[in-house]
Amino acid sequence: MYGGASERFLRRRAFWNRVAAYLLFVAAAASVLVTVGIVYVLVTESASFFEQVSLVDFLTDTQWTPVFENARFGVMTLVSATLTVAGIALAVAIPAGLGLAIYLSEYSGPRVRETVKPLLELLEGVPTVVYGFFALLFVTPLMQTFMPGLSGFNLLAPGLVMGIMILPYTASVSEDAMRAVPMGLREAGYALGYSRFRVATQVVVPAALSGITAAFILGMSRAVGETMVVAIAAGQNPNFGFDPTEGAATITAYIVQMAMGDLPHGTIAYQSVFAAGIVLFLITLFFNVIGFYLRRRFREVY
Repeated sequence: MYGGASERFLRRRAFWNRVAAYLLFVAAAASVLVTVGIVYVLVTESASFFEQVSLVDFLTDTQWTPVFENARFGVMTLVSATLTVAGIALAVAIPAGLGLAIYLSEYSGPRVRETVKPLLELLEGVPTVVYGFFALLFVTPLMQTFMPGLSGFNLLAPGLVMGIMILPYTASVSEDAMRAVPMGLREAGYALGYSRFRVATQVVVPAALSGITAAFILGMSRAVGETMVVAIAAGQNPNFGFDPTEGAATITAYIVQMAMGDLPHGTIAYQSVFAAGIVLFLITLFFNVIGFYLRRRFREVY
């Protein structure tokens, strides 16, 4: 009797294991299919665009006027603004995030960590449109008191606000990576006479560099793909250059601007949205490939 019940139990367990495996496979396949679908749409629409616009002009021209009578399609105008804003955001988020991660991992007590980290992660729940108006209506006027020549629409204010916005990503993921470092490595550093700060910076940070790199790449990808902050506070006038005190349109801001307009389907201006989108996709892919390489390299070393 007991043998039959045990056999039925094993068959039931095997059945539900197979069901779980199939469901997980479907979930994984769905994410892959969504990515493939996005790439397919971008490539097919961009192919029609590049049948009319030279790839050389697209990459070298410094004017972006897709809806003008004499249309120009120099995507570097949008790329320069995108990289400028993302660079400012990382200049804020990397040192602040790394310093905060070191403090939470190596210096703070459990009560402080359990209080500060949830509050920090609450920043992730703030709508990006709120960050955009915060940059436009508070940060920009505040900075204009110190920089009278600062334009009302500029790249500096949204870049700084985006640095605050991605701070939870860089700090939280970096802190998790540092907390995962074995305690034996810290104790070895203390045994050699290292101070707590030296252990944190010369033992823990190198050992957790794989996870820290992932945090920075995640933050960079988030900054490059941000839409509402730059659309509200950076302006929507395409302007080639890397001057953060002037306004300019990023790739995402241009896509939003065109999406709110009334572009006939199939026109070159409509197709330029997908050409800009595939450039944004490639930039994000580039940074993720770099992150993968760095994670693999430093994981091998440490």
